[in-house]
Order: sequence, then C-alpha cells, then structure tokens
Amino acid sequence: MGLLNTLLVAGIGIVLATILGFLIGIARLSPNWLVARLAGGYVELIRNLPLLFQILFWYLAVLGTLPGPRQSLSLFGEIFLNNRGIIVPAPVCGRGRRRGLRRLRCSACSRPSSSRLWAKRRRVRTGRAVSGVVDQLGADHRACRLLVLVATGVPIGFEQPELRGFNFVGGMRLIPEFVALLLALTTYTAAFIAEVVRAGILAVPRGQTEAALALGLRRGLTLRLIVVPQALRVIVPPLTNQYLNLTKNSSLAVAIGYPDLFAVFAGTTLHQTGQAIEIIAITMAVYLAISLLTSATDELVQRPRPDRGAMMTSDVATLLCPPRAGRTRAAAAGRAETL
Repeated sequence: MGLLNTLLVAGIGIVLATILGFLIGIARLSPNWLVARLAGGYVELIRNLPLLFQILFWYLAVLGTLPGPRQSLSLFGEIFLNNRGIIVPAPVCGRGRRRGLRRLRCSACSRPSSSRLWAKRRRVRTGRAVSGVVDQLGADHRACRLLVLVATGVPIGFEQPELRGFNFVGGMRLIPEFVALLLALTTYTAAFIAEVVRAGILAVPRGQTEAALALGLRRGLTLRLIVVPQALRVIVPPLTNQYLNLTKNSSLAVAIGYPDLFAVFAGTTLHQTGQAIEIIAITMAVYLAISLLTSATDELVQRPRPDRGAMMTSDVATLLCPPRAGRTRAAAAGRAETL
C-alpha cells in the first residue's frame, strides 16, 4: 500500500509540475513586464523555501483551517472542501461495463492515430497533403473512443457526495495529507522545472525566432513549431532529474502522516519486525528501482528517431507553403530549414 501511495502522488505530481513549470518558464520570457515579474517572483519565492516547510504550510495553515463538514466550502455544488479533505464525485459503472469496455478496446485497435502517422509520412515522401479529415481523426482518436463508449450505451455515471449527519456519504474523498503533499511537491518542483524550461528556450539561437517572425508566423506558432522542439533537447535531461527529485522528496510525507513507502516500510514494518537492516535495505532497493525505471524511460524518450526531424520540417514547410499554392515540397522544405 505504501508503494502504491508513493507512485500515485509521484505520478500525479510529475504531470501537474510539468504543466505548471512549462507555463511559468514561458511566462518568465513573456514580453509583458507584469507577467514576467510575477513568474520570476514565484520561482524565487518557492525554490528558496524548504520543502518540508511548504508541506506543513499546506497541511496546517491552509487545509487545517478549513471548516467542518457541515460548513463545507462548495464549488459548483459538486466539489466540497473541509478539514477532512476534498470530496469529489466518484465515477461508477453499472451493469454491462465489461461488454462496453471490450467494445472500447476494439475501437482502440483501429488506431486512428496510425492514419495520422501515415499521412505525415506520405507528405514527407511526396510533398502532397492528405485530406484534413484523416489528420483530424488522428488528432481526435481519444474523443472517438469515448464516442464509441457512449454510443454503445455503457452505463457510466458519477456518484454525487451527499451530506448526511456529520459527514458526507458517497463520492470520493481525497484525504488532507495527500492533497497537502501533492500541492507542495507540485509547486516546489514546478519552480525548478520553470528554470529548466527557460534555460532550454534561451539556448535556441535568437535568429530562429527572428526568421520565423520575418516569415509571418505568429509568436504562438513560432514557440510551438520552432523554439520548443529545438529546446526539448536541452530541457529533457535535467527535467528527468527533477522527476527523480520529486519522487524521492515524497518521503517527507512522513512528517504529516501520509502512508507512503518510507512511512510504511521504515516506520510501521520496521517497528513490527525489528529487522532494521533488512527493512532499510528493501526500502533503498525500491527507491533505486523507481529511479532506474524513470531514467530508463528518459533514455527511450531521448533515443533519436530517423523520421522525427523530417516530419517536423514537413509540418513547417506545409504551414509556410500550402500545397495549393503550387510550389514544390523541396522549395518549402528548404525554406523551413532556414529556421
């Protein structure tokens, strides 16, 4: 149970910290003076405060001061916040869910994303764009699967929490320890990720941005198609280090009583068995295995792919020179290479 709790908070924290860190890192380079200063102030404040202090702040000063269940703070009448945690609607499945999930897996076998990959390769090979319908199906394959799930009549709904007596019944409750740990890890790690993202973007030569703007690309497209793909080569290696730090920092959950891997193994199990050397060795081995698995995933992500650069060049070439303009793909690709 402790391992699952650690993996849960680490997995969710990595996703949230990455999103928040990228937003703050890009905001630090914003031409808007106020946005850039606010992002810089966030980074300087959060990363210079101890993580344990931030965990205790969220747990005692924020969540600990919330009212009781009867005076819960309500968000849209669906989500309730109180000193016992956050109560949200819980997804439930009725009868026939196995048949519906089987149909969902069958729809996933069609893999509309493969049609999008085929369209890109065809565009790289011939210079001719495929119908936008095929490309859109590849982009919206998740929506297509959900549409199949709804169309087959699978009874999926949400159980609404309801106040009965002195507590809520139904729904799903996120305990305060989990919420405090997740918020602290997310905000703390996002400050370091923001600096990594800022450094990666600044590592891209300024001439790339100037050339894209001179060709008429908007700043958003320039960032998405030109700057970020080149910056990822610099961003990904230190980003993995931040993921490892987040996973290992989750062991501070013992300070607020969250039953993570360290609290269960080096706490409860150690006191019950008395085998200190063996328990500590097992705990170290589990953390080492998680870190090595994360590093191996990073190596797979950084492994070069022969067609990645060609597809990226083709995307920019198609944007700068649509096929209906009558120009050849070679000329458009050569124009994109100048970026």
